[in-house]
Amino acid sequence: MTSLVGLDIGTTGVKALALSADGVVTGRAEQEYPLSTPRPGWAEQDPEDWVRAAGVALAQLGGGERSVGLSGQMHGLVVLDSEQRVLRPAILWNDQRTAAECAEIEERIGLGRLIELTGNRALPGFTAPKLLWLRRHEPEVYARIEHVLLPKDYVRLRLTGERATDAADASGTLLFDVSRRRWSEEVLEALELSDAWLPPAYESPDVPAAPGAGDQAAAALGVGVDRPGALSLVLGTSGVVFAALPSFAADPQARVHAFCHAVPGGWHAMGVMLSAAGSLRWLRDAVGGTYGELIAEAERSPPGVEGLTFLPYLQGERTPHADPNARGAFVGLTLRHDRGALVRAVLEGVAYGLRDSLELLRGLGVEADVGRASGGGARSDLWLRIVASVLDLPLERPVVEEGSAYGAALLAGVAAGSFADVHEAVEACVRTTGRIEPEPSWREAYEAGYAHFRALYPALRPLEDR
Repeated sequence: MTSLVGLDIGTTGVKALALSADGVVTGRAEQEYPLSTPRPGWAEQDPEDWVRAAGVALAQLGGGERSVGLSGQMHGLVVLDSEQRVLRPAILWNDQRTAAECAEIEERIGLGRLIELTGNRALPGFTAPKLLWLRRHEPEVYARIEHVLLPKDYVRLRLTGERATDAADASGTLLFDVSRRRWSEEVLEALELSDAWLPPAYESPDVPAAPGAGDQAAAALGVGVDRPGALSLVLGTSGVVFAALPSFAADPQARVHAFCHAVPGGWHAMGVMLSAAGSLRWLRDAVGGTYGELIAEAERSPPGVEGLTFLPYLQGERTPHADPNARGAFVGLTLRHDRGALVRAVLEGVAYGLRDSLELLRGLGVEADVGRASGGGARSDLWLRIVASVLDLPLERPVVEEGSAYGAALLAGVAAGSFADVHEAVEACVRTTGRIEPEPSWREAYEAGYAHFRALYPALRPLEDR
């Protein structure tokens, strides 16, 4: 019997899931690998670590016939020579070295035209500015480039010999015409980059040898967001609000990302905040206590925390401000505020940040009726009650938490013929547990709190330039 396997090539390690034909998880495996930060703001990995970890994880799941799907960290740059050998460590999505190259891209193409073509503005994490950085700073490496791949696509190459990518992951390169679902000749010409370097781009279930998608698109399938109606809401280290779109639509200022979805012919938009559950981890490390203790103390504080507001910009911010220099803050502290009040303010500040993304998605015509919450923060009932109330949206948890690997396994099922298409796979396999409704009695406090939150960033921003 053929099993379905999803491999997620993440930033800290590989996660692998084995599924039965009806979507029940029959096996799990994880393998970690290191992250290199050779200079401040840099983030690199050895692509061979991904391949080794993937091989070990697959072996741990056991043998037999299987159909494998891939998901993985987006935007990373893997450059290969004519013999398909890695030329240098991969530059990852969270690398911040390319500010000058981002400015160059927007100047060469024009910001409006760039957003029209790619659905995004030039951000340091994207792939294209990394290539321009190599051209400027490592010309000897740049001169030897024959192939450019994204992280999970390098793993596919090593496992199967197939050089290919999918429209969902290619959307995050800043080299892809997202509305037309193909590499952009206009962008490549403007940046003087060779289209021969790039692999063929397919719809996610149709990628030869192993179907695949970028991690967020795969995760959305894994929690059942294959069409408009439900949102994917991720409370991980970073926070994501993800909505499927009926057609391509980009925010004029690119405050949310517009990408191709893993559903053939579909698109999605998503807002990304950089410090969601990461904000709570920072506070725990700073003030002590376990997560359980901190959440229990937070429950004793009222909604709105008597005017205490937290700005979660501990690493700068992406949505809605696209400001690497934004900084976090507690505003409104009094002698009445204890550790639990600080914790509740963090939970609420992250919820307000997620609402910023949701409001922008609504501006693109998104009408959500439910959110599917995942990530470590989604294990807290209190936090989900707060988020549901701030967003005025009921929330559900998926039964399977490993959304990206699960979505990749569903794509494998479509490719293997177990399901007619992605929609059938999601309908047959994705299940949720529990439903958390907004608290009507908290609504007034959170409407006032959100208005206060929105006013603080422009008020405090001038102080960050000192």
